[in-house]
Amino acid sequence: MTDGFDIGARAKARCDALGLAPYSEIEGQLTRRFLTPAHAAALEALAGWMAEAGMSVRRDTAANLIGRYEGEAPAAKALIIGSHIDSVRNGGRYDGPLGIMLGIDVVEALNLAGRRLPFAIEVVAFGDEEGSRFPASMSCSRAIAGVLDVSALEMRDADGVSVAEALAAFGGDPSGIASAARRPEDVLAFLEAHIEQGPVLEAESLALGVVTAIAAQKRLMVRIEGQAGHAGTTPMGLRKDPGPAAAEAMLALERICRAGADGLVGTVGRLTALPGAFNVIPGAVEFSMDIRAETSATRDAAVEAITTEIHAIAAARGLSATVTLMQALAESPCDPSLMALLDASLADLGLPVRRLPSGAGHDAMVMAALCPTTMLFIRCEGGISHNPAEAVTEADCALAARAMLTFIDKLERRERA
Repeated sequence: MTDGFDIGARAKARCDALGLAPYSEIEGQLTRRFLTPAHAAALEALAGWMAEAGMSVRRDTAANLIGRYEGEAPAAKALIIGSHIDSVRNGGRYDGPLGIMLGIDVVEALNLAGRRLPFAIEVVAFGDEEGSRFPASMSCSRAIAGVLDVSALEMRDADGVSVAEALAAFGGDPSGIASAARRPEDVLAFLEAHIEQGPVLEAESLALGVVTAIAAQKRLMVRIEGQAGHAGTTPMGLRKDPGPAAAEAMLALERICRAGADGLVGTVGRLTALPGAFNVIPGAVEFSMDIRAETSATRDAAVEAITTEIHAIAAARGLSATVTLMQALAESPCDPSLMALLDASLADLGLPVRRLPSGAGHDAMVMAALCPTTMLFIRCEGGISHNPAEAVTEADCALAARAMLTFIDKLERRERA
């Protein structure tokens, strides 16, 4: 218990509550994309919980929800605690929201204790970390960090709606989105608590870990064009079918990444044959590629290698190919001094100190352009994520909240020194 509420059970229960309609677009699963009614419903619930915890609440022009717990001085720098509220299609309940719920609970614990700090605390619910609606991701944290390219507002979803159009309909302000950027002198640091999304902590029987760095990644869209035709009347030897070429390209991606170093991985998560009929040879095939590694150099070498092979595959079959870069994120090391504070916080709780890298991307890697960042990983069952089977325990959530409070104590002592 923490001053009258069970900090672990409540954070988990709130994530579970947001796993159902109206906080999901689809009944029976969790799908909460950026700037949808499900996103709006989730922000409304979060705003209420933030206010109950003692925070003033606002939305910025990029649709970020921000709760602020003032420090001893009204204009004090802020420690930002945040994560994302959006989900992948048919995703899990804790990937993103758990970090927000833990931030709210930490602030409520401070408020119930009547504590004010030499810095403010802001809890932020970013809206677009997953990129499950538009081709790129992390537009909300990019806006706060001041690194959002306004051309991202022109990207369109599968229904042809642009980010700018969706943001305006949501109540945001695409023309004034630059005002969401925070000044570095107003931000002390960024802390993100997140499920590990991998099996390492569970395999070592550890509840928590400290993130060392976030892997570099690139998102690309590939289009291979041929000639549409009748599926029954066009002989196999006379076809210009981009389907087999796409399959060959995907196998090449797998081969290149399996042979790579530095945690190199490659994924095709989206595949479309056009026009998409049973009895029509496709005229074009489009597919996504997500390529990640611990270093930008390894990632870029893989991107160059697969791009070369895609063009060669297409040319050999009399087809054309284009490879378009949609997003590039460099590797993002966490701040050494903040990592040390998290290490000490785990040790104070009697927990082993374990450092590990993140192969998944997080808003923290964008926020590093604004301020020092650190991340706390929380064990998840089986390392499963981006899946309805995603699971955490109340006990681990409670330990995470206590580690965050201990981290804040240590940050306070450092700032007063």
